[in-house]
Amino acid sequence: MCGIVGVMGRGPVNQLIYDSLLLLQHRGQDAAGIATAHDQFFNMHKAHGLVRDVFRTRNMRALPGNSGVGQVRYPTAGSSASVDEAQPFYVNAPFGITFVHNGNLTNWRELRESLFKHDRRHINTNSDSEVLLNVFAHELQQASNGVTLDANAVFQAVRAVHRRAKGAYAVIANISSFGLVAFRDPHGIRPLCLGRNDTPSGTEWMLASESVALTGSGFSLVRDIAPGEAVVITEDGEFSAEACAEPGLEQTPCVFEYVYFARPDSVMDGISIYDARLHMGEYLADKVAKTLRLGDLDVVMPIPDSSRPSAMQLAARLGLNYREGFIKNRYVGRTFIMPGQAVRKKSVRQKLSAIDMEFRGKNVLLVDDSIVRGTTSREIVDMARAAGANKVYFASAAPAVRYPNVYGIDMPTQAELIATGRDEAQIAREIGADGLVYQDLDDLEQSLRDLNPAMRSFESSCFNGRYITGDIDEAYLELLRNSRGLPQRSGAMVAPAEES
Repeated sequence: MCGIVGVMGRGPVNQLIYDSLLLLQHRGQDAAGIATAHDQFFNMHKAHGLVRDVFRTRNMRALPGNSGVGQVRYPTAGSSASVDEAQPFYVNAPFGITFVHNGNLTNWRELRESLFKHDRRHINTNSDSEVLLNVFAHELQQASNGVTLDANAVFQAVRAVHRRAKGAYAVIANISSFGLVAFRDPHGIRPLCLGRNDTPSGTEWMLASESVALTGSGFSLVRDIAPGEAVVITEDGEFSAEACAEPGLEQTPCVFEYVYFARPDSVMDGISIYDARLHMGEYLADKVAKTLRLGDLDVVMPIPDSSRPSAMQLAARLGLNYREGFIKNRYVGRTFIMPGQAVRKKSVRQKLSAIDMEFRGKNVLLVDDSIVRGTTSREIVDMARAAGANKVYFASAAPAVRYPNVYGIDMPTQAELIATGRDEAQIAREIGADGLVYQDLDDLEQSLRDLNPAMRSFESSCFNGRYITGDIDEAYLELLRNSRGLPQRSGAMVAPAEES
């Protein structure tokens, strides 16, 4: 999971991209990068770290130009150890392209081999994003061979990319002396939206992973990029768009975006993230009422921050007291997207501290957005007990995560998932809770459809094991497991293809 942004401006865009990346920092804290275009040259700076640490005044001065792209990285495919795999990526042919990508290709190994054997292109990292860039570059060269580059050639190239690439991808590219190109995978798994700002010098355009990057930078949200759609914005400010995917595919955005990743002040595919989490809390409240004795609960507390709307709505619906029992240190990153289990575990205690008076002698219902590895949940339950809680119950606004995610979330092996091979009672014992309630998947998806009835289905593979791209089987998951050197836990399964 990463955050990407692209700007076609009427003046220097380096500060604008920097500010937008700050607004997307929650989507990736491993590395950051910006590439701008100026006088037929690209200027680039990228490094490990947070946006505020990567870019100094001297770096910003070295990024002139009226167009550019940027990314904050959360590593999935490839290695987080190498800065070479930070984005943007660059290729010099055809035309010169800088490129940022959010998502994960599922057939990148096959594509890499095909690029070398047939397209005569060399890939210098283990990043699937570099593979996707070279597929796009090759198809752009084929489409524009012998002619000046225009929007039709770009659309032809994107159609070819859709035929070759499988998985999740939202892409923004800057083509030298031409303009910005953006496109989204045919299923619309990863988000991408378009913004506009009308200035005295003309119209400026911005593309970003979340609407908060647009509105926080003074742009108006125009719309989301449709699944399979490609958008072209030339240096002259001319805008064009075309559907480039095969017809008949249903939009299936990643449900985990609404649960955890996106900021609550974003709107994604017509759904307010904040409103979605309120609705999740209502459905979860009904499940809690059926599962636990409400008379045993004294207080409802959120695990800050992303579960706060769900916890507030749950407490209101059940008529229970709502309290803030944990204080968050905002200078520690999001533990779920930190690389390495040891780092995550250590960061939980650094990130959260308990207010003893809110716990002492009470039966507490803790509400979190999800439970993935269980490390954070176990530490939090221990903290609640140490603060004097009498009993500690736990509720998750998302269903049990039982399957690997292969579309850009760093949980690719079932051995890392606490719910694999365990029922709710067993999971409760593992995290030390007196009781555990999970949201039902049907209710989670319905909470989103309530806000946008046009969204009929979602990419929910980490909950149900159904992989919508149709290319994930046991052999693929075994390859992922072996690549990480982790043992397979019993109970690993992929849902039958006919249920996809």
